[in-house]
Amino acid sequence: MSRSESELFSAAAITSFKLNGQFLTIAEELAKPAGITAAWWQVLGAVLHEPLPVAGIAREMGITRQSVQRIADLLVDKGFAEYRPNPLHKRAKLVAITPEGHDAVRRINPQHSKLAARLTAELGIERFTRIVDALTALSAALEVLESE
Repeated sequence: MSRSESELFSAAAITSFKLNGQFLTIAEELAKPAGITAAWWQVLGAVLHEPLPVAGIAREMGITRQSVQRIADLLVDKGFAEYRPNPLHKRAKLVAITPEGHDAVRRINPQHSKLAARLTAELGIERFTRIVDALTALSAALEVLESE
């Protein structure tokens, strides 16, 4: 039996909400031994390879600028991140990860890798790849609709 457009949309949303909760629970468990929270890990992950302004992190993560600002301030206060001048915008400083932030993320990596291997074994690499591709396509389609 085929599902209607409304049923598909609802199923996608409900499944995404559930997945979000599952990923947040897992992220909290992975981050705890490193002395950070899942939210802190998300922001550090966003600036792992290059400093970004708070608004850029918020866009990347799909959350409010105010939420990211609050977390960034905490990360800076705890020494996991620092603010740097932004050559493109005088007031919007860049958030950059510090060596302490890199250390925290590195402490998460071994358990993260073990869980990734277990999930890949459960799903198989090809199926897991298709799932990630589908989630990425769904997110991109929603971005298009949001911009209309």
